[in-house]
Amino acid sequence: KDIHQATAAEIFAIPLEQVSSEQRRYAKVINFGLIYGMSAYGLAGNLKIERAAAQQYIAKYFDRYPGVAQYMERTREEARSNGYVETVFGRRLWLPDIKANGPKRQGAERAAINAPMQGTAADLIKLAMVAVQNWLEQEQLKTRMLLQVHDELVFEAPPDELEHLKSSLPQLMGSIAELKVPLIVSIGVGDNWEEAH
Repeated sequence: KDIHQATAAEIFAIPLEQVSSEQRRYAKVINFGLIYGMSAYGLAGNLKIERAAAQQYIAKYFDRYPGVAQYMERTREEARSNGYVETVFGRRLWLPDIKANGPKRQGAERAAINAPMQGTAADLIKLAMVAVQNWLEQEQLKTRMLLQVHDELVFEAPPDELEHLKSSLPQLMGSIAELKVPLIVSIGVGDNWEEAH
């Protein structure tokens, strides 16, 4: 399911299949922007719309996804109480400014809301890198892991290993952690990074 398309359908009150690429782009900005603490003013500037329209989108978003607002408030409270937040795997981000005043506190609150998600994603990709490297060595493949780009891994692989990689890596990477939601892994192949997308 495409969360940005689903959000656009909810916010614009239209069927999923009628969501335009522009509406999906708006929804993507809203999905990520609100989690990162974007205000109606920031959203309006980002989407080049009136602030009242941005405020309407935000209100519709939180009406449709009340769990997001609850998560944000709960996370801020936990951060104030503990002085830190944790990833799913228990890695802590200490927030010394969480009890400060004004902009410092607001920055710490944004970090508190963002860190469990971004930090967990970072933990997951690192676990995947270790698992994949161990597997490549165990299988004695010529394929080499070259680099990580956000939530992607880039490999250099000989053509005769491609099918083995395509059939094995999604399962290997998708099973590095047991979460409430599945880890979906897709593979692209190309002579360069752009072609692989």
